[in-house]
Amino acid sequence: MPRSPAPVVIAVDAGTTGVRVVAVDASAEVVDAAYRELTQHFPRPGWVEHDAAEIWAAVRSCLAEVGGRLAEAGRRCAAVGVTNQRETVVAFSRRSGAPLCPAIVWQDRRTADTCRALAEGGHLPLVRERTGLVLDPYFSASKMHWLLEGGSPEVAASAGGPSGDLALSTVDSWVVWNLTGGPAGGAYVTDVTNASRTMLFDIVVRRWSDELCALFGVPQDVLAEVVPSCGRVGVVSPDVVGSGSPLGGVPVAGIAGDQHAALFGQACFEPGMAKATYGTGTFVLLNVGPSCPAPVDGLVTTVAWDLGDTTAALVREGVGGGDGAPRHPPFSYALEGSVFTSGAAIQWLRDGLGLIGAAAELEPLARSVVSTEGVVVVPAFAGLGSPHFDPYARGAIVGLSRGTGRAHLARAVVEALAFEVRDVLDAMAAAGTSPARVRADGGASVMDLLLELQATQSGVPVARPRSVESTAIGAATLAGLAEGVWGSLDDVAGCWSAERVFEPPPDRGPADAAHRAWLAAVERARGWAAP
Repeated sequence: MPRSPAPVVIAVDAGTTGVRVVAVDASAEVVDAAYRELTQHFPRPGWVEHDAAEIWAAVRSCLAEVGGRLAEAGRRCAAVGVTNQRETVVAFSRRSGAPLCPAIVWQDRRTADTCRALAEGGHLPLVRERTGLVLDPYFSASKMHWLLEGGSPEVAASAGGPSGDLALSTVDSWVVWNLTGGPAGGAYVTDVTNASRTMLFDIVVRRWSDELCALFGVPQDVLAEVVPSCGRVGVVSPDVVGSGSPLGGVPVAGIAGDQHAALFGQACFEPGMAKATYGTGTFVLLNVGPSCPAPVDGLVTTVAWDLGDTTAALVREGVGGGDGAPRHPPFSYALEGSVFTSGAAIQWLRDGLGLIGAAAELEPLARSVVSTEGVVVVPAFAGLGSPHFDPYARGAIVGLSRGTGRAHLARAVVEALAFEVRDVLDAMAAAGTSPARVRADGGASVMDLLLELQATQSGVPVARPRSVESTAIGAATLAGLAEGVWGSLDDVAGCWSAERVFEPPPDRGPADAAHRAWLAAVERARGWAAP
């Protein structure tokens, strides 16, 4: 009798620029994938919106495509994990299943004045102490407040309607709720990593904060139940995928925000390990272990993951340290530096300026010159994130001369991505937590030039794994760990390997000079749109 193909784990990655569904095998190799791009809506300067119905339609379409190929190959699915753009707010009716308004994307700046007023009112220390975050429109709470206070008449009306109907959530909750049945009994949950990005969740006691919900005027009954990142929350409804799909009835067993999933997918399980994900923005996360650290200037503290009962069960079965404690703690925090515009700057070169026809053209064009000839691009299209946190900053190009051409601008954008990550790593170093090496992933990490520049600027080796789909792999391995596809974090770590390591040069002088020019350009971009 021929053996049946080994089962796979599915990751649903509902990102900012698109939705991807990925099938991962027991070696954490991507064996199939489908992708749908999302429409980006910019109704006013500083506003960024998505259509939540489009997000869900893209998820269903990708699931149907991958599920169809799995059925043809006779492959079974063991679990489904979900990862997502994090701070984006979706408002929907749990009775009808319909979104009530456009989703407000994490890049959106419309609540900058609200955050400034709260800071001036003395509320920043409370926010830092309870959430590890800063008062910035990046996070979800001020978006929810805006919707409830009249920004969306539909949301305000629903808030005054029947209890339990209005849902204000991040994208993970919207996807999981629909996956598991929607109005017909779907699980309305969020995991601890996504909750930690709302500015409403106390990351020390690990529950919604009464004080912060009151501060932002968000009733707790509109928020999702908080669950661990690893563990079964429901099963995929056959009505979602069709009766013949191998995905119907499969456990949904892992949830994590995209950057937390990438940290997990990069197997950064030990304190001191770090990763940088080059996506729409760039996000650097450093595992700092199970104790919540004191706030660090320019950075935020976030929950890395909560493995819940899964790790406890593994420890009881002997997977742990010699002293009986778990080798890898089931709960970890991370320091994070969030850069708001990275891959979006590459899209701008392509769609806004027409300098390239496709993203793959960027590296050859940037390599066609040996330097930018003094040109610096600050891609602060959505303000500046870590370590500056300036919502009023705007993009800038400085150092132009008559000899500046397409290639100089292209190289300056690639250099900007490396400078941004150096700023974050410098903030970590100032706090005494600098990593010895960075693992890189995300779409732009396929560029050797970027990782060469990153190692040069950061002064530490940069390792690129054999698969840069770390976010999807992280969501898949979280779900697979819960359902027994992998028996321990050591098993998951054993699946990681480097495809290439980029080493820094011994002479730091040229890198430091270029970075000083970058910092001068950043100062010119700051406060540009201040009221």
